[in-house]
Parts: sequence; structure tokens; C-alpha cells
Amino acid sequence: MRYRITIIATLIGVALCLFNYTGYDPHNMVFFMLSIPGWFADMFKDIHEINVFTMYALTIVSWAILGFVCDWMIARGRRRKRSY
Repeated sequence: MRYRITIIATLIGVALCLFNYTGYDPHNMVFFMLSIPGWFADMFKDIHEINVFTMYALTIVSWAILGFVCDWMIARGRRRKRSY
């Protein structure tokens, strides 16, 4: 199985975190629109009490998992196609 989408999705997560860390996203709008853990963090705890670097790490990991699931589904589809 090739991990092309996993690498691309991980790089998207890293770029998202770097964009937020550099200050170009002053109100965190882009970060919370595209950060999967950011969607759920506000439900459980005040967003100002959560460590930013923990959110960055969770964002990168969640994008990597999303990419891995996509790669897995593509590989599964290719295997099914070959078996017919």
C-alpha cells in the first residue's frame, strides 16, 4: 500500500498548525474550521484553557489518521478490482 494521501494529509495538518502559530490567523478562524480536534475541544473544555501545542499535535495526528483511512480505502478498492 502506498501512503501518498497520508503524507499529503499530514502536511496539510502541519501547514495548518504553522499558519496558526505564525500569527496569520489572529482569531483562530481557519484553525478551528479545519482542525478536527478543535471541533470537539470546545464541547468538553473552555478553549482558552487547552494547551495550544496539544491541539497542534492532535490536529496533525487526526489529519494523518484521516489520510491513512483514505489510503486504506483506496488500497482495498484496488484489491477488490483485481480479484474480479
